[in-house]
Amino acid sequence: MRLMLALLMAAPLFGADWYLFTSFRRNGETGVFFALSNDGRKWTPLNHNEPWLKPEETGMLMRDPWLGQGPDGVWHMLWTWGWTAKDMAGKLKIGYASSKDLIHWSPERPLYVMENEPGARNLWAPEAVWDAGRKQWVVFWASTIPGRFADTEGTGDTGYNHRIYATTTKDWQSFTPARLWFDPGFNCIDATVAHAGNRWILVFKDERKTPQVKKLRLAFADGPAGPWKDASEPFTGDWVEGPTVAQIGAEWWIYFDHYTEPRYYGAMRTTDWKRFEDVSSQVSFPADHRHGTVVKISAELARTLQERK
Repeated sequence: MRLMLALLMAAPLFGADWYLFTSFRRNGETGVFFALSNDGRKWTPLNHNEPWLKPEETGMLMRDPWLGQGPDGVWHMLWTWGWTAKDMAGKLKIGYASSKDLIHWSPERPLYVMENEPGARNLWAPEAVWDAGRKQWVVFWASTIPGRFADTEGTGDTGYNHRIYATTTKDWQSFTPARLWFDPGFNCIDATVAHAGNRWILVFKDERKTPQVKKLRLAFADGPAGPWKDASEPFTGDWVEGPTVAQIGAEWWIYFDHYTEPRYYGAMRTTDWKRFEDVSSQVSFPADHRHGTVVKISAELARTLQERK
């Protein structure tokens, strides 16, 4: 705590960028955690390493928390409600809450973004990206629809065969029908989007188990809505998932969760999205830090979050 305050006071400029990382612990039953860093390497937990947001409904998980800020300054959070979480009517759901300051949050509520696909088995790792040209959010996630991609059935775990689906919204109240958003031709999950120069980059996990891959790859587009193409070869080792991306100076850092033994949270570094260096030895995280999202924030906001009682 004292170290973090000292770092904040020592920041070279009051407006210098800091980084905020959302995460979950164990299976996500305890809520969403926040961690703070001024260099993207050493991450210090906030709120005494207690959940920043806790589940408001019995049995709800808060896995894979995504955090993003709209052009109006409002922060939005999405999360995986459960492995196959449905309401009483059998509709799949994800979690949503919003905030103007990251301190005070709206009530947590479900979003039913895949009502037009009643045969879907699950709805995992939701994220969103702001499409400035169309002035709307693109919300995307991984789902398995049994029988939809028959030629790749049996390549995943326990019958899962995911693709990335998406919907759009302008107000987080009404949503367009879900549609297939990214299909690299194989089972994939955990997509996240980065904007680098004139390119938009999709980082995703190749989820195939037979044959085993379980590595991160890239795809590219001219805009945040896609279409995504030119899927790359893997750029990480096996058994990694949950990527999130931060630009730190001239470098891009892709953080990932190595979720089998030896379990650790690591990162790859690149400047051109062609050559990658494993810099996992340079990063440190709170114990049991599980994957979420990195966002850039001001030193002023970082101080406000750190001083939260």
